[in-house]
Amino acid sequence: MEIGYHASHEQFPPARLAACAAAAEAAGFDAVLSSDHFAPWSADQDESAYAWTWLGAAMAATSVPFGIVTAPGNRYHPAVTAQAIATVEALFPGRFTPALGSGQALNEHVTGALWPRKPERNARLAECADVIRRLLDGETVDHDGRVTVRAARLYTRPETPPPLFAAALSPATAREVAAWADGLITVNAPEAHLRKVIDAFTEGGGEGKPLHLQVHLSWDPDEDRARAQALAQWRFVALPAALNQELELPEQFDAACAHVPADALEPGVHIGADLGRHAEVLASYADLGFSRLYLHQVGPGQERFIDAFGEHVLPCLAV
Repeated sequence: MEIGYHASHEQFPPARLAACAAAAEAAGFDAVLSSDHFAPWSADQDESAYAWTWLGAAMAATSVPFGIVTAPGNRYHPAVTAQAIATVEALFPGRFTPALGSGQALNEHVTGALWPRKPERNARLAECADVIRRLLDGETVDHDGRVTVRAARLYTRPETPPPLFAAALSPATAREVAAWADGLITVNAPEAHLRKVIDAFTEGGGEGKPLHLQVHLSWDPDEDRARAQALAQWRFVALPAALNQELELPEQFDAACAHVPADALEPGVHIGADLGRHAEVLASYADLGFSRLYLHQVGPGQERFIDAFGEHVLPCLAV
């Protein structure tokens, strides 16, 4: 199982995250995941740099694989997403794993277009994935449907297209995306829920395809600080997924989470000072079939987290 570092653009400026990506590679992390956000989750976070620009800089300064979760169909036309994917893969062959998701209003509302209901977003995502794959394969694409494409062709393409993963949080979505996805990425949740997501993906056509997991955690040498930073930075994880996808503004997330208690965050965020316990939790995901984990330290101490996990946690998971 590979262990990656998650670069949270919603929380930190791009130059610091690029330095963190390089530090993560030096500390022994195997990969990096980038979050493609237009807005942060909270008004207090106050960051959200453009992930695609950042990928070029960060990948040029490192040698590990990178991933991104992005949402074609609203903020991005699928032909533009395909061009972005093709360019990154042409620059860094074999190092890029884009994952396509149906998106969140937080990032997509900025175009002013209607925000569709979830079934419609999933159907649009399938169309976008088909357009993107055809463009990456060298076709000239015309398409009339939930998205419209006219005589689109990629003039710069990688020698080999990268795999197109899908992002899914629910079993229903996992089953649906399995028909077109080359792999699946989801986020940490109770084991019973993760098993349902994996089983649905397998039943939908994803048997044998790789599974990746983004893991939110809050570590600090002091237990109370670990809990406090989780509540300050990632309290919205307690919201139902349906609401998470519908709110448009960071201020709305802040209002919705104003009274969330710290004990409501787990297991959405693994919280604690004990590095050995963090290692045990992460190791358990291998038994579920995940081949790559991306660790997201939700607290501000990114560099300290990279050093501590590089020295004490990654060696335990390599055994």
